[in-house]
Amino acid sequence: MSTRESPRRREVLDVLRTARSPLGVAEAAERMGLHPNTVRFHLDALVADGLVERRAEAPSGPGRPRTVYAVRPGMDRGGARDYRLLARMLLSRWAAADPAEARAEARETGRAWGRFLMEPLPPYEPATPERSAAKLLTLLDGLGFAPSPEGGGASGGPPRRIRLRHCPFLELAEERGGLVCSLHLGLMQGALAELGAPLTATGLEPFAEPDSCVAHLAGTAAA
Repeated sequence: MSTRESPRRREVLDVLRTARSPLGVAEAAERMGLHPNTVRFHLDALVADGLVERRAEAPSGPGRPRTVYAVRPGMDRGGARDYRLLARMLLSRWAAADPAEARAEARETGRAWGRFLMEPLPPYEPATPERSAAKLLTLLDGLGFAPSPEGGGASGGPPRRIRLRHCPFLELAEERGGLVCSLHLGLMQGALAELGAPLTATGLEPFAEPDSCVAHLAGTAAA
């Protein structure tokens, strides 16, 4: 059970935060009006979660060192996260611009990240269309797109399409499809460019079918 799900554990944290100095089990239990064993259980869980520090305090007189507890310095990492809100805030900056310019900027951002995320081929392994497409599929799968190649032909050539059956940014794509899909297209283009691949992603059909989007691949002029 996390701190967020346990009101009692949050209460223990609050007691430690408001204390002027680290507390022992008996002191914390007295302040909370609970049995020491109950408080010790929650303190041990908080230590395991990395939210509380346990240390030995030298005694003021004869006797053994006393075990005390204090909140670990830093922000509380047990709170809620909302990266989707952050993404919406950032996308709103693009959305406020000229639509064509915003899509172009999103595509360039995707290209830069595609280059960054793509692991290059070994020097001895040429970037054939087939190998390049396989590397792109591996990248997309790792990012959560659930890609499925289509239209490779009987000769075993590279796929002409990649069906994306999952979108890791689905809600954002439904809100800002022009931007999010441009970002995805740029990501595929940048990843293939990083490989020096003789093919590129020429387009992305958002929600081409109810259950998927479709990316189109074609050979480059150099190829």
